[in-house]
Amino acid sequence: MRRWLPRRLQHGEEATLVEHLDELRSRLIISLVAIVPAFALTFAFHEKIMEWLTGPLPADKQLVTFGVTEPFTISVKVSLIAALALVMPILLWQVWSFLSPAVEEHNRRVIVVLVAIATALFVCGVIFMYYLVLPRALEFLTTYDEELYDIQIRASYYYSFAALLLLGGGIGFLLPIFVLGLVRLRVLSSARLRSNRRIAFVILLVFAALLPTVDPVSLAFEVIPLLLLFELSIWVSVLAERRWRRVWDEELLENESP
Repeated sequence: MRRWLPRRLQHGEEATLVEHLDELRSRLIISLVAIVPAFALTFAFHEKIMEWLTGPLPADKQLVTFGVTEPFTISVKVSLIAALALVMPILLWQVWSFLSPAVEEHNRRVIVVLVAIATALFVCGVIFMYYLVLPRALEFLTTYDEELYDIQIRASYYYSFAALLLLGGGIGFLLPIFVLGLVRLRVLSSARLRSNRRIAFVILLVFAALLPTVDPVSLAFEVIPLLLLFELSIWVSVLAERRWRRVWDEELLENESP
């Protein structure tokens, strides 16, 4: 069995292009093998998953389909997305194992910790969007000018809308980890973050506006947490820089020593 598993390269270890491609192929096969049973499991429980996704929908609204195959294709689509979420730790581990040789040994533990915290923040972002933002967005969008229209909600559009919103919220909550990782790699600094605060606010506003919500209430629910997370990122970076400065000084002395 060990012969079929990809060998993890060490930092600085040289390898040919063929060896890198062979490792990449092996890790892609492992990822696909992990997705298949996960998809079988999520498809078996796809009704429960779809009921969970339709939970925020107003009680007086029902989803409709307009094609013979649409109910089946929706079930497959939702099951596949749920399977990808289920095996996300395995996928991330395969990506990390492939890229880890480019990272120095003393930085690997930091990245592993950041990935673990990022997973928890992603889950918090999804929960926040599901319980606070999505119900208010649906309440506004499904009742807007309802006296003028016979509003019918197509199932395929609804599940795409809900999935993108939850995914965007989860990614948005990764902001502190993203910023902290750049500070640890010395790409950014807390001083630069504070001096460019206005630019960051504009970028966060644009990101929130790109999420599939158009009403001002939902937009405010999206922007305010992002701004608070960015401010938290700045202060955490200030504290982290004080702790990491000693490590950076040691690295500088090692590089300068003959």
